[in-house]
Amino acid sequence: MFFALKSANVINGFINPNNMFYSQINPVLAQLGSFEIRFYGVVYALSFILLYFFILYLAKQRKLRLSKEKVSDLVIYIIIGLVVFARIFYVVFYNLQYYLKYPLEILMPWHGGMSFHGGLAGAVLAVLLFCRKNKIGFYDLADIISIPAAAFLMLGRIANFLNGELYGRITSVPWAVKFPGTEGFRHPSQIYESFKNLFIFSVLWFIKDKKLPKGFIFWTFVALSGFLRFFVEFFRMPDSQLGFIFWNLSMGQLFSIILFVAGIAMLFAVSRK
Repeated sequence: MFFALKSANVINGFINPNNMFYSQINPVLAQLGSFEIRFYGVVYALSFILLYFFILYLAKQRKLRLSKEKVSDLVIYIIIGLVVFARIFYVVFYNLQYYLKYPLEILMPWHGGMSFHGGLAGAVLAVLLFCRKNKIGFYDLADIISIPAAAFLMLGRIANFLNGELYGRITSVPWAVKFPGTEGFRHPSQIYESFKNLFIFSVLWFIKDKKLPKGFIFWTFVALSGFLRFFVEFFRMPDSQLGFIFWNLSMGQLFSIILFVAGIAMLFAVSRK
C-alpha cells in the first residue's frame, strides 16, 4: 500500500485518537531491479506536460503565433533554466560552505537542494532568451506562462509531500503529520503551499480575459507568490544549516519580501503605461 496512516491504535490502516497522522507514503511507485519510478518524478513529468498544453491553449486563445514545436522548445528552455538556477541559488545562498567542501555534490541535485526563488529567476531568464530568439514580446509570453506556472507549483508541492520533504514546524494542530525520520508532529506546509498556488492560479485564471496592461498577470503572479510565500514560511521548517537569518525570518522569507516589493512596484509601473 503506497499510502497509509497509522498510530498506536490502528483501525483498517487508519488512525485517529487525536486526528494526527503518521505518514507512511512509499515514495516509490514502481521498481524494476535497481531502477525506481518515484511519485516525485511522475508528478513533475505530468506537471511539465500540463505546462505544455496550457501554454499551447492560452497562446491560441490570445492569438500568439506559437507552433507546437516552438512550445516544446519553450518548455525545454524553462526546464533547463528552472533546474540550473534553482540549484545555483541553493548552493550559493543556502549551503555554500558544504558545497565548497564537496564540489561534486553540486552536480547531484537529486540528493536534495533546490530553491524556488532561484527556479523562478531561471525560468524568467529562459523565457527572456526564448523571446529574444523568436522575436516575441516578453510580457506577451510571460502573462501566458504565469497561469500554468501556478498550477505547476501546486502539483510540485504535492510531490514534496509525497516525498516527505520540506515539512513544517512542530505543532499540535489536529491535522499535524508525523513524517518518517522527523521529531514530533509537523505542519503539512507542503499542502499549505499547494493551496497557496491553487489560490494564485484561480486569481490569474479569473483575470486572464480582462483588459489589462501587458505584464499585469505576470507581476500579479510575482507579487502574490512573494506575499503568500512569506506567510507560509512561518509554518515551514527553516533549512537546518541556516536556521533564521535575522528578525526570526528565514532565507525564503527574505527572498519573498524582494519578490513582493518587486511585484508591487512593477504592477504600478505597467499600470501607468
